[in-house]
Amino acid sequence: MEKLGSLWNKTRKAFSEEGVSGVARKTVSYIQTAITTKGRMAPAYEGKIYKDVLFINGCDYNALPHPPRYRVKHQIEQLRANNLDCDEVFHMSLDLDLVRNYRAFIIFRCPYTEHLGEFIRLAKSLHKTVIYDIDDLVIDTKYTDTVKYLDTLSKEDREGYDQGVNNMQKVLRMCDAAITTTKRLANELGHYVPDVYINRNTASEKMFELSETAYKERKRKAAQKRDSVRLGYFSGSITHNDDFVLIQPSVVKLMKKYKQVELHIVGILDIPKEMEEFKERVIAHPFVNWEKLPELIASIDINLAPLEAGIFNEAKSENKWVEAALVRVPTVASNVGAFAEVIQNEKTGMLCDTREEWDAALELLVTDAKMRRRIARNAYDYCKEHCLTLYTGFRFANYIRRKFHPNVAFVLPALNISGGIMVALEHCKVLYEAGYDVVLINDDIDSSKWCKFQDIRFPVLPSREYVFTGRFDKAVATMWSTVEFLDHYTNIGERYYLVQGFEPEFYEPNHPLRISANRQYSPIMPIQFLTISKWCEKWLKEKYDRIPRYLPNGLHAENYKPTRRRYDGKIRILVEGDCGVHYKNVDESFKITNQLDEEQFEIWYMSYNAEPKKWYRVDKFLHKVPFAEVSKVYQACHILLKTSFLESFSYPPLEMMATGGCVVAVLNDGNKEYLKDGENCLVYPRGNIQKGVEAIYKICQDKELREKFYENGIKTAASRDWNALGERILEFYDCRNLCREEKEEN
Repeated sequence: MEKLGSLWNKTRKAFSEEGVSGVARKTVSYIQTAITTKGRMAPAYEGKIYKDVLFINGCDYNALPHPPRYRVKHQIEQLRANNLDCDEVFHMSLDLDLVRNYRAFIIFRCPYTEHLGEFIRLAKSLHKTVIYDIDDLVIDTKYTDTVKYLDTLSKEDREGYDQGVNNMQKVLRMCDAAITTTKRLANELGHYVPDVYINRNTASEKMFELSETAYKERKRKAAQKRDSVRLGYFSGSITHNDDFVLIQPSVVKLMKKYKQVELHIVGILDIPKEMEEFKERVIAHPFVNWEKLPELIASIDINLAPLEAGIFNEAKSENKWVEAALVRVPTVASNVGAFAEVIQNEKTGMLCDTREEWDAALELLVTDAKMRRRIARNAYDYCKEHCLTLYTGFRFANYIRRKFHPNVAFVLPALNISGGIMVALEHCKVLYEAGYDVVLINDDIDSSKWCKFQDIRFPVLPSREYVFTGRFDKAVATMWSTVEFLDHYTNIGERYYLVQGFEPEFYEPNHPLRISANRQYSPIMPIQFLTISKWCEKWLKEKYDRIPRYLPNGLHAENYKPTRRRYDGKIRILVEGDCGVHYKNVDESFKITNQLDEEQFEIWYMSYNAEPKKWYRVDKFLHKVPFAEVSKVYQACHILLKTSFLESFSYPPLEMMATGGCVVAVLNDGNKEYLKDGENCLVYPRGNIQKGVEAIYKICQDKELREKFYENGIKTAASRDWNALGERILEFYDCRNLCREEKEEN
């Protein structure tokens, strides 16, 4: 629920506008809205969906249904009709974790709260787009001060109202852009945000359907002749009393002259004393549900839309004209703001500046039924083409697409920081720092919502739990099992497969997953293959006719402080790898270390997943060591023994070298790019346990060899520094030009 201060401001505002009964009604309404909205948004709150846009609605449907229907519901319909999927959430129910689930956020009429401010800051830090939508000049007191009704408020209530206006402006200024309804509004909003887009109010498909039904019913009843000519004034709120005063003399004059003229008033309007003599012909209607409004408008003959001149009214939209046009009712409007922009005088409506023009226009339409029908038909034809959500959303959707930051999804088999996952996250980091909206899609059962890597929190979406409908400009598979997402999810611009090993060999012969892994080298959808190993580049070309892009792997050398070890005490041997994975060949490491002198050697074993087998001699077991702490483990040990025989790229020897330690290893395709026997390490033949033991003793006994390995190992690690690979990573994913364009636009 909202904080007490925010609720109190709303209560004061309701009291000032609607009195005690209004406060009671809005209190019940807010509670009901919070409940019903949460029910409607349940999938997003449960973290189960990824879409393009989330509308954050600051208006209560039950208390003020008209603005959010036009600015939230109808704009969602526009976007969905053009393949941008959207959701809506009431601002009282906004959860910070929702920032993970969308590319952009459109905030409608929300005042500033600390919670909303935190959400916006988080969204922008993740390179999400944040846009403010406003359909009235309630963003600065210099505008609202022109509304005469507000002068009737008490000092305390006026201060509360003004604070709400200033809070709207505060949110507006935090946003990347604004969307609004009219040219005058756009001009004024341009003083607060760098970019403003005009998306005029439009009628929804449901409104169109109801209007067509209402018109047909009107035609059916037309056979029942009536002598009256009905003027309709749909006032909306009490603030429109002053607008009616503009045309009151004209209406009085007309009703005196033509006894068949009736005035139908819908909404809140103080009936003036001057019209008491016509009280039999002044029919008041209460507010009706919007679904009943077309029927009510269709029952009148002439729609009245007066507006006082002034900046506040000039910013208002042409809704009254559109709603009347759709049921073929002509409108007489003030030649002000949006009416002046969209109505063609005497063709699609009547525009008036002076009292004399109002007199003439009203009398003409009252006495000329054919002209009423002609203007109404012209207005209908125009609105059907230019004022429906279905036919107006294309440009709006394209505008939203242009405002999106480029995004990329990395589909990970798990969040465990293995060598392959770390490489993918390093790439994510570079793309994020270049301005990309980076999302991690986790293929594991882990339900984590965030993944922190080198001080960056990446949003995580569980692939097994989510429904995905939003767009990804790029998506990257990082293991054979994640290629399926790229094959089956169609809303992706460019697909990449980051190959980090010959994955069929990850499994024993005749294991069913060997075939599954092999199939991904012949994917269903077009995919650009990528690799971080010269060995992988070679077999992808030779065996599968794939032309991959190659990028060398790296490490952050600054995180591995070189330290010279003393060998005059107990020597610490580090064994690293998952003993549950056969190609890691950890058993061979312990066959070697089990032969070492217990008095001279201490054995540490580091594994993220599997625990040591009973026959291993382990002095210290390091399980699930956080990535940030791994370098300290290497620094604490003298020699790394690494015996895996299958790696796409083997990080541990490189990391050990970066700390100044020594390496004894089995040569494989994932380390032979940088391991040089006798230069920066010692290599022994796989399976030759005695040679492995001898290599360890040789390092312990040969000080000059250790010094050579220390110097050359540090040089080897420095040549692979991630900090020098940033531009190449952007090229790797075709991102450099996109990021440059993004920076230029901003």
